[in-house]
Amino acid sequence: MLDFSSLLLAAALSGTCLSVTMLAIWLTAPQARFVLTVACGILVLVAHVVLFWRYTKDANPWLCQMVLALLSLGFLVICLSAMQYLGIRSYRRAIVPALAAMAACALVTYFGFDGVGFLITYSTVTALLGAIGTMFWMKGDHDRRILLVVSFLSGACGISFALCGLVLLVQGQWVLGAAPDNWAERLNSVVAVACMTGFGALTLSLHHLQAQIELKAATMTDPLTGLMNRRALNELYGGRSFGPFMAIAMFDLDHFKTTNDVFGHPVGDQVLCRFAAVIKKYGRAGVDAFRLGGEEFALVLSQAHDMASRIGVAFGTEIVPTQRGPLRSSVSGGMGFGAPDGRTLDEVLAEADAALYAAKRAGRNRVIAQRQEDQPDSGPALCSA
Repeated sequence: MLDFSSLLLAAALSGTCLSVTMLAIWLTAPQARFVLTVACGILVLVAHVVLFWRYTKDANPWLCQMVLALLSLGFLVICLSAMQYLGIRSYRRAIVPALAAMAACALVTYFGFDGVGFLITYSTVTALLGAIGTMFWMKGDHDRRILLVVSFLSGACGISFALCGLVLLVQGQWVLGAAPDNWAERLNSVVAVACMTGFGALTLSLHHLQAQIELKAATMTDPLTGLMNRRALNELYGGRSFGPFMAIAMFDLDHFKTTNDVFGHPVGDQVLCRFAAVIKKYGRAGVDAFRLGGEEFALVLSQAHDMASRIGVAFGTEIVPTQRGPLRSSVSGGMGFGAPDGRTLDEVLAEADAALYAAKRAGRNRVIAQRQEDQPDSGPALCSA
């Protein structure tokens, strides 16, 4: 027969070690806020375990309310940490039902129905663990192997709490007067310790995974404009074949060197950001925007000469205030297209680049589409007034 007090002690020690580890990780990487939230949640559960051990020795009604409140609160905080990690911001959907259940539990326990209070709390914890498992199961833009293990551990822990509540329900133990002690409680203690230990280890893996994702995003993003960079273009499209319904539009800001020389680089940066904002405004599903470097930009899109022209016209209306007065800039563009038999990224980029230089030779402030017979469509100047 397992000693119940020993199980509680093991749970408290395990939780304390986990929370200390999480806090140490957070101190070295403060941006990983979900790690701090996990640590706080585990500390709340440690407090619950300590008070529950005390409650097994002295079944005080007020102590019972604290024990049940800390159990629900601890798993609520861990649920919020999961939402924080997965980028789910609707925290009220978890907080409001959990607080309502905690209030109901406190009310029935106050009137002496502590068994009902335990049943409500176990149901609340089961629901929170089920929500954690479901969120990690449904999320598809992270490493699925780690997420599925988190789902499994949350589900197993949730089932163990559900069994505790089921035993109370089947036996009709609405009033206990003492801490519940049955096979389900003992099983729950073992499963909870194992799952919390595993969850703590997986938190380290999730932190490492998030750091990798953020590092990759940083290396593939232009820090000034927020657009993807040339590396991202090669990463996303370097191995793809461009079919007849795909195209690349290249843009080069007209006389940008003169803008920097006359108005200064801070104004030049503002111009670059304004053009990036115009691209984002006219972007849509299936359109990826990149800053290739300097004043060169690219769009990967379906064949849409009119979109490139609209971007050019819209940018011509943008005014940047400077000490020398309002500054209005223009942009030249060139388009290269895929082919029925497929073309590589370098081939389409070369065609777009040739069309871009043709646009500059034709007087700038226009978008040129390179024809298949290599005769550029010089197109009219973009009207921005």
